[in-house]
Amino acid sequence: MGEKKTILIIDDHPLFREGVKSLLAKQPIYEVAGEASSGEEGLRKAKEIRPDLVIMDIGLPDASGIDLTRNIREILAETRVVILSMHLKIDYITRAFRAGATGYIAKESATERLLQCLEAVSRGEYFMDPSLAHEVVESLMKSEKEEVMSADAGYGTLTRREKEVMCLLAEGLSTTEIAEKLFISRKTVENHRSNILSKLDLHSTVELIRYAARYGLIDVTTWKK
Repeated sequence: MGEKKTILIIDDHPLFREGVKSLLAKQPIYEVAGEASSGEEGLRKAKEIRPDLVIMDIGLPDASGIDLTRNIREILAETRVVILSMHLKIDYITRAFRAGATGYIAKESATERLLQCLEAVSRGEYFMDPSLAHEVVESLMKSEKEEVMSADAGYGTLTRREKEVMCLLAEGLSTTEIAEKLFISRKTVENHRSNILSKLDLHSTVELIRYAARYGLIDVTTWKK
């Protein structure tokens, strides 16, 4: 058996710390070397113990677990930090990983996922609770749309049909093909095209294609030859 991985638990709820310790006590490869109920105490003990792993909540009484993660990683570059939190929004998750965390788990999933997470981060991998996947993907999709909206206000003025026609034009379909696909007249397609170019301040289909590709509105690998 290899050397045990030392762990520091930082959480202001005694019962939760006991639950984590009870779970880890059944695993001979881990040793809880210390625990803390505040950010100040947690940072002090991290310096003293120099643990292999830190399990930490974001909501501490005197500090943000995200800021504490950054502080610990600046001092102890080899220490892996796992966030165990009730805060499941994408901004918390993103900030935690950017601060240096290598794992993020929902507290309600601790019993099921913690050991899996610790194994992964001990191997140098990143781990995110699978239950958070939907939240993350949904946020990424929303962010992509907001990025286009903020990058060019004109996009937000397009109607649903104009956006549809724009993507088909950018994918290389002809006016006739678009008319047949959408069950509208060629004249209507031409009117939409004119309105799209005007609203986006573009002057040709080539510029329209570049615009759509730049903001990820089309998959360039599917362009019509």
